[in-house]
Amino acid sequence: MDVILYILLALVVAVPLYGIILYNRLVAARNLVEEGWSGIDVQLRRRANLVPNLIETVKGYAAYEKGVLEELTAARAAATRAGSVAEAGQATSALSAALRHVFALAEAYPELQADDNFRQLQSQLAEIEDAIQKARRYYNGAVRRLNTLIEVFPSNIVARQFGFQRAEYFEIEDEGERAVPKVDFEQ
Repeated sequence: MDVILYILLALVVAVPLYGIILYNRLVAARNLVEEGWSGIDVQLRRRANLVPNLIETVKGYAAYEKGVLEELTAARAAATRAGSVAEAGQATSALSAALRHVFALAEAYPELQADDNFRQLQSQLAEIEDAIQKARRYYNGAVRRLNTLIEVFPSNIVARQFGFQRAEYFEIEDEGERAVPKVDFEQ
């Protein structure tokens, strides 16, 4: 009889203790997702803050290319207004496409490409793009971990009971970024 009592007592203590451990893992995973999103947000803001300087630099050389600059301005505005992860993904893709148009435009203006300010802005944007990619990988890894904890047994019971929600991945919306570059060695 004493053995059964000890077993029941151990279960009464172990089950809530295990629930607490699962809850703490879920909280830690959610915090990693928030931290990851914060890292992406910082890099997206850094990139958006460089855009006005880029526009001013390009304006001086490519005065006739108003449409490209307006597209870049609109994409920057959308990127700074994005609220959700999905909106940020779409806005980021639009801004990336607009930046590609500006850099393609710069090829038609050799004096713009020679401008030190323009080259410095290009370099800074390239560094920020790398940082965004790293932050995206970190964030998506944290989302994967949280979503897995929310879905697998027995942590799914604790997650459901305490209202943990699946997080969204930060995905590339621009098909141009997903496309494999075409390499032609015959030129």
